[in-house]
Amino acid sequence: MQLLTKNKLLTGIFAVLGVAGIAAWAYQLAGGLGVTGMSNANSWGLYIAMFMFFVGLSAGGLIVASSASVFHITEYKKVAMPAIILSTVCICCAGAFVLIDLGGIQRIWHLFASPNASSPLVWDICVITLYLFINVLYLHFMHKGAERAVSVLSRFALPTAVLVHSVTAWIFGLQIAKEGWFSAIMAPIFVASAMDSGLALLLIVLIVLNAAKLFETPKKLIASLAGLLATCVAIDGFLIFCEVITMAYPGAEGAATLAVMVSGPTAPFFWAEVVGGLLVPFLMLVFAKNRQNTALVTVASVLVVAGVLCKRLWLLLTAFVIPNIVGAPGIMSDAWMMGGSYAPTAIEFLIVLGVPSLGALAFMAIGSKLLVPAMAKEHAPARSSAAADLDLEAQVA
Repeated sequence: MQLLTKNKLLTGIFAVLGVAGIAAWAYQLAGGLGVTGMSNANSWGLYIAMFMFFVGLSAGGLIVASSASVFHITEYKKVAMPAIILSTVCICCAGAFVLIDLGGIQRIWHLFASPNASSPLVWDICVITLYLFINVLYLHFMHKGAERAVSVLSRFALPTAVLVHSVTAWIFGLQIAKEGWFSAIMAPIFVASAMDSGLALLLIVLIVLNAAKLFETPKKLIASLAGLLATCVAIDGFLIFCEVITMAYPGAEGAATLAVMVSGPTAPFFWAEVVGGLLVPFLMLVFAKNRQNTALVTVASVLVVAGVLCKRLWLLLTAFVIPNIVGAPGIMSDAWMMGGSYAPTAIEFLIVLGVPSLGALAFMAIGSKLLVPAMAKEHAPARSSAAADLDLEAQVA
């Protein structure tokens, strides 16, 4: 368990946060979702934002690993193992947030007892389960060295990675009652955001593992991935511009929603994502010389991940600012007023910190089993050769 024991302070911090998150979740199970800041006005909050965020983060790893076989990018094979481990951990975190948002985990059985085939929520659960299954199979075959099986599985992994983010987008994009979500390009926006945030997180992890001398990634490959990240950021920015200009066009129905995004309650998140998460990282990575600088690549990657998190927040919460049901027949406005505000409680924050902490511990534990031994095997022949050379020199002397 080298990744865990070599970083005892970090392991301890993650363990404490994980235990605190579990305790907070137990408290929520006992008290119900009333202990959160969610209400009739804001039925989704931080948990669903984090669900979207982690579904996206899981993209980069699987896409990079599967591209190595599908598009014959042999350089990517060098980082396929950490990429798949990261993808697996992130999709598990995403699924955990869905279960937490249910309020009672026992309610999951309704999905199997009476599924609604027309609901994107049901599609999403199915495709996430398939996505996780593919990740686990991928890890198994890579660990066994079954190159043929990995190559075949890659053909299914790549479209599934695109599909899981598209289906997650359709949960929002198909809701006609919410102007901020109802968009034909919501799926492309989600896929683009998933690509840049997932790649950015993968770069951060690879650079950290490099610095700790636990997994070696060639500097040229880091620069290559950074170039791909710059391309994904540019595509993401273009899609957001397309959405915004459509909403801003004179007389468009989305003008009120756009006003909330750019100058209302969710404006800080919107501008943080546009400027800090898109514009600045792109300007940093668009120049080849900067991509050779590991420190700059790290800063740009952190900004991209933080920017996509801000994006998930403004995307989710903006649509709740403008109520979609006011004075509907049979609804008493005093008791069921659909307008309101949302602020996460301490319980939500503890859970949101706890889930990624447990995910980080899982990555470190799996990495200790799969990454560190793999590196030891790679360096073993070199060490043996060096030892043989020394023996030969001694005999000659």
